[in-house]
Amino acid sequence: MKTDRKEKVVIIGGGISGLSAGIYALLAGFDAEICEKNAIPGGECIGWNRKGYHIDNCIHWLTGTKKGTELYEVWNKVGALSDDIKLAPVDTFYTSTYNGQSITLWADLERTRKEMIALSPEDEAEINKFIEYTEYSKQCVFPAGKPMEMWGIKDYINMGKNMPDFPKVMKEFGKISLEDYAKRFKSPLLQKMICDYLPKEYTAYSFLVSYASIADGNGGIPMGASLRMSIRMADRFKELGGVIRYNCGASEIILEKKHATGVRLEDGTVVPADYIIPTVDTNLLFGKLLPKTYMPKELKAAYNEPSKYPATSGFQIAYAVSEDFDIGETVFIEIEPLTVGKRTFSRMYVKAYGYDPVFVKDGKQVIQTCISQTDEDFDFWKGLSPEEYKKVKEELIEQIRSRIVAAFPRLSSDMLFLDCWTPLTYERYCNAYHGSYMSFVTTPEGKQIRLKGKLKGIDNLYLAGQWTNSPGGLPVAVASGKFSVQRLLKSLHRDINI
Repeated sequence: MKTDRKEKVVIIGGGISGLSAGIYALLAGFDAEICEKNAIPGGECIGWNRKGYHIDNCIHWLTGTKKGTELYEVWNKVGALSDDIKLAPVDTFYTSTYNGQSITLWADLERTRKEMIALSPEDEAEINKFIEYTEYSKQCVFPAGKPMEMWGIKDYINMGKNMPDFPKVMKEFGKISLEDYAKRFKSPLLQKMICDYLPKEYTAYSFLVSYASIADGNGGIPMGASLRMSIRMADRFKELGGVIRYNCGASEIILEKKHATGVRLEDGTVVPADYIIPTVDTNLLFGKLLPKTYMPKELKAAYNEPSKYPATSGFQIAYAVSEDFDIGETVFIEIEPLTVGKRTFSRMYVKAYGYDPVFVKDGKQVIQTCISQTDEDFDFWKGLSPEEYKKVKEELIEQIRSRIVAAFPRLSSDMLFLDCWTPLTYERYCNAYHGSYMSFVTTPEGKQIRLKGKLKGIDNLYLAGQWTNSPGGLPVAVASGKFSVQRLLKSLHRDINI
């Protein structure tokens, strides 16, 4: 008997990649169902309320907000961005301070150049090169049309035409860490600035590309915060007919020979599937949901060599202060040495969120900071007893408060503690490997991880998620959801244009 039943795609994880995969699966004519372990969508792209204030966990700036780019089209199609979604004005990347001096990375590169040279005339040649190569880095626009293994000769020719100068950036900065790059400058402040935003182990080109996104108008901040964006995507998914199961963590992908037949949830329920798209952390996927024997060799190498492929997390804390505290959004400051995890820090940043009304209440705005944490720091947090864990957090609340007040004395009686969270928070909430909120750090010693989304030995499973392409983040997440459906369509010899 003939049936009109649509083929069903089951997605594991309701973060940005899972929502993207679900939306594109529905647009491609499949039924789609998402199994999400938490009570809300978004994964790490969320926020929460404390003492009546909203705290944002994710978006400092969003790559792909420039209309006309492929990534913008993806954000638009999944409902994250639209003409109706306002973007906060972004005039600066951040400001660094040291010994009474300050320097700002403006969206206006020429303004940055002039101010840097005025600060440090002896670095003029290196400053000009920095600005020139940041300008070149504007050409590095995330390719979100289709997976690169599906590219033809014309695609590569077009990429060459659109990125004629970017190979110079990769040649000059693709194999040098930020720590080593900073040594090219004589100014102590400029040395600090180079290493302030990203971990010093990152490749220098990552920093230039990040700054270039802001300078090119392709790194805006959607008003309404991270959670609201994730909810827009979830609403889009449901409007198209998708089903989301909340509070339904997966425990196993059921295999029959080379075929995945469904997903077993933690309560024992089995969700049958024609196709499965896992979007979860790959450390969870291989070892719990699937045997480790299915793990691609690129991932095995990364997990086995953490010095070449570090994971980055953070100890984060939020306070409320007066709304008229105006620091221009993000400022890095020199501080009395502060030990967090296994390492000691002499710098930290303060980010003010008063640009968006969602972070303002009763004349106060939210400010936050994040102290970078690595694999060894994760081990420190993991080794604490519940009592020790609570005590360390309480001590850091006061220690960080005192350092912010030392930099901004006017806040001495104007700081309301809201919340703090650690690498263990990300592990608990998102099953994140070592609490990492991105994928493996792109270092000079490691190779960029780029998985093709198919596993040997399973014919109907397609990978998505930020861990499929280092260094991860929201652009990788949303594009990988689309790519997973395109790979599925290609395997069925159907049109991949969705």
